[in-house]
Amino acid sequence: MPIYEYACLDCGEKFEALRSIQDADTTIACVQCEGEHTSRQIAVFFAKSGGRVVAGGNSTCTTCSRNSCATCNL
Repeated sequence: MPIYEYACLDCGEKFEALRSIQDADTTIACVQCEGEHTSRQIAVFFAKSGGRVVAGGNSTCTTCSRNSCATCNL
């Protein structure tokens, strides 16, 4: 089962929940205020292998606009 990220639209709490794919968008209570006015968030991730970006992130350094430098360690 995947872990989904949610945000409470009432109190602003952000939390994660382990849920089945078919339950991902069904109502879930906030872990902080127990309100049911929550929204599933888009999860962002970054993966690096052998010093190269393999998933997520930006493949070009924002400091030098190259694909690899000491600043960004890409």
